[in-house]
Amino acid sequence: MAVEAVMLAPLFLIFLTFLVGAGRVVEAQGEVNGAARDAARAASVQRTRPAAERAAREAAVSALRGQCRPDVSLTGSDWREGGSVRAQVTCELRLDFLGFGAIKRTTGASVVPLELFRRVR
Repeated sequence: MAVEAVMLAPLFLIFLTFLVGAGRVVEAQGEVNGAARDAARAASVQRTRPAAERAAREAAVSALRGQCRPDVSLTGSDWREGGSVRAQVTCELRLDFLGFGAIKRTTGASVVPLELFRRVR
């Protein structure tokens, strides 16, 4: 019985570590998707593209504070009524707690129509 416990304990710990790592990756993907949604929404209410890029970056950084430094890119139609904006957020997640220097790159994207009644400055 003791021999079985000694042999199975490391396998059980490896399995638990795998589960924790997989859970962290799934959670991080959800957070990056949420940051992309927030970035697209923040950009959609701005009047100019440069202001939209600043707002999107600020929203993504705020949503992922402490997780990573996000890379934010905006694409979309013309910056006019009836257009849309697509925000893509990329983040590198460090998985050092697994015992090796693994890095998982996660990307999230969201498309939002431009607000008809955007902020007037």
